[in-house]
Amino acid sequence: MSKIEVNTVDVQCGSTLTLGSSGKTVTLATGASQTGFGRTGTVDWCTTAKTSPFTAVSGDGFFVNTTGGTITVTLPASPSAGDIVALADYANQWACNSVTICRNSSLINGGAFNSTLSTSGQSITLVYVDGTRGWKTVTDSTSDVTGAPNFINATGGTITTSGDFKIHTFTSSGTFTIGSAPSPANNNVSYMVVAGGGAGANDEVAGGGGGAGGFREGETPAAPYTGSPLKAGTGIPVSVQAYPITVGAGGAGQPKPSPFPATNQTNPGAASIFSTITSAGGGAGGGNTASNAPSGGSGGGATAATTTKNGGSGNTPPVSPPQGNPGGNAGNATSYRRTGGGGGATAAGENSVGPQPNGGDGGDGGAGATTSITGSPVAYAGGGGGTADNRASSSYTGGVGGTGGGGRGGDPSNAPTAGTANTGGGGGGNRASPPNAAPDQPAGSSGGSGIVIIRYKFQ
Repeated sequence: MSKIEVNTVDVQCGSTLTLGSSGKTVTLATGASQTGFGRTGTVDWCTTAKTSPFTAVSGDGFFVNTTGGTITVTLPASPSAGDIVALADYANQWACNSVTICRNSSLINGGAFNSTLSTSGQSITLVYVDGTRGWKTVTDSTSDVTGAPNFINATGGTITTSGDFKIHTFTSSGTFTIGSAPSPANNNVSYMVVAGGGAGANDEVAGGGGGAGGFREGETPAAPYTGSPLKAGTGIPVSVQAYPITVGAGGAGQPKPSPFPATNQTNPGAASIFSTITSAGGGAGGGNTASNAPSGGSGGGATAATTTKNGGSGNTPPVSPPQGNPGGNAGNATSYRRTGGGGGATAAGENSVGPQPNGGDGGDGGAGATTSITGSPVAYAGGGGGTADNRASSSYTGGVGGTGGGGRGGDPSNAPTAGTANTGGGGGGNRASPPNAAPDQPAGSSGGSGIVIIRYKFQ
């Protein structure tokens, strides 16, 4: 076998030099070097996914997992021509939590700027060329070759799982962000949106129970579960974007005014919102004797008066299926009185009756709705109980709060209770003036805050 000793070979760009035949090897002698060839265009992949910031090493590829948040990748310092780095989206989450490429003083595609990777499923390869262009992108792929259905990837709220389904629970306002484009078969989510409950009234005679926050629920066939009787048969279609979530506050209880105004209504609950679904805040309990109780998702209970007063209307504004029920009415009473309970998601507040010879029990709050959207049955949106009027007797009791977080109405032995937080329950009504006022209760009880829950198939 003959050998040819070559000291220097200079081949211009665009020209071809063939050394040896197919299958043969060209060996550089000890001390010889080559320049300008670079790498072959491949990398050695590190199969341990990166979950925190790191500095890339030339010749390696990295799977970057941003499920827990954004990550910064710093390119190698003082790179040489032919250095190569590759990155790939490990969990298809870059659209939710992006990757920032820190250029580390080198240019990226000719620009002196850091770069952001924010496409789900993206993978890129960068090769360092020279000081003029810096790191050049030679591949940029966003193809999905898993062959499996493309399920929703999302962030926001408190995330739990139930079998093949993820549940995002928002107990305060936030953002539900879709990070990957779901397939048409899986681009719907089930939802439950509950508004804040209305406060119970604090009245010199007897205050009505607060109405529950509006309750709205919908199920997509892709994420089924055992829901309430109010469950709509369709969910909400979603796409890659951020969805603001509003969780309504409960109506704040008011202290006893002095003197009492002719109309002493208290505070309603605030609306909760997800996408196209808005649930109305619960109506406040009726106070004093001048008007009917306020309306809302569910209506507030009426206060007793010398003329009949009506509980507030529920399902206001109207939606289908209905989001709530009316509060209980208060009958004509010339002396001793009790008040109506606040409406609940599945039942109206209990009416009061009169006249009562020696007072009477407060009307119970209307029942809420029970759903297993989280994987376990939980009740929401119960009405607040009405107040007992016991000026001649201490044997009467405040109305019981409706299942689903409704507060108890006050009586001589018991202060009213607030609606339970994150259920949308109405607050219990109160009687603020002696004799036989509820003990140590200078204010009507507050309604419970609302909640938003989103459910979808993730595998």
